[in-house]
Amino acid sequence: MGVHVEVIDLVAQMKAAEQAFVLATVVRTVSVTAAKAGAKAIIRPDGSIVAGWIGGGCARGAVLKAAREALADGEPRMVSVQPENLLAELGVEPGESRDGVRFASNMCPSKGTMDIFVEPVLPHPSLVILGASPVALSLAAQARQLGYHVTLAAPASDLIARPDADVVVDGFEPGGLNGARRFVVVSTQGKGDETALKQALAIDAGYHAFVGSQRKMAALRGKLVAAGVAPDAIDRVKAPAGLDLGAITPEEIAMSILAEITVERRRGQRAANPVARS
Repeated sequence: MGVHVEVIDLVAQMKAAEQAFVLATVVRTVSVTAAKAGAKAIIRPDGSIVAGWIGGGCARGAVLKAAREALADGEPRMVSVQPENLLAELGVEPGESRDGVRFASNMCPSKGTMDIFVEPVLPHPSLVILGASPVALSLAAQARQLGYHVTLAAPASDLIARPDADVVVDGFEPGGLNGARRFVVVSTQGKGDETALKQALAIDAGYHAFVGSQRKMAALRGKLVAAGVAPDAIDRVKAPAGLDLGAITPEEIAMSILAEITVERRRGQRAANPVARS
């Protein structure tokens, strides 16, 4: 009971800290096994088990491999570790998957069977907004409703109200960010455009966008290149930000940006998830 409580407490702490990890749970055992049903373990992205226990080396390799893959694609999986004779009876090879279950061979003398559910727990996707424009404030509020961890960085003197954001930073340097997938939007509306863009491009992210016209971005490009920013990095910035929805108001522009981010975030996931199409 003590170990179980320790794992659950640590799960809550790591989720609150926006840390990525895997929760592995033994859901079924047959014959002699080191761990029993209900045993849990927390696995970090580096493969270390920081709390709990799911048995020894008989299952560890298969579970750690599944954990790495689950963290990479965000999908849970079931691992069934069985002795080779039982795998042969099922007609499956070690490493083969069938009906959502990946099979692995138990080479230990105990010859027991363990089924382990491997569940990735990932930080909320991170939206970093640089600027205090009406679009920036609306974008922060809407993104929070969609489950993003929002960091808004802007000079405090530019803010007319407290933004609806998880983290608010005075200035254009957002500081330490969690390891989640990141999306960066610059919405400065003429107040520190060049400085904000330079800081934005220093952030490792899958999406960079600028709320401004192509002409304005072209003018800023020359200044950024002169400041030492790589031209190919600048050319990856989407300007103007957002899908062309005919948006006019700050709220509509923010919605169009979130729609574009959603397309980028979900790329490749919809085809892999038949439920999303039903």
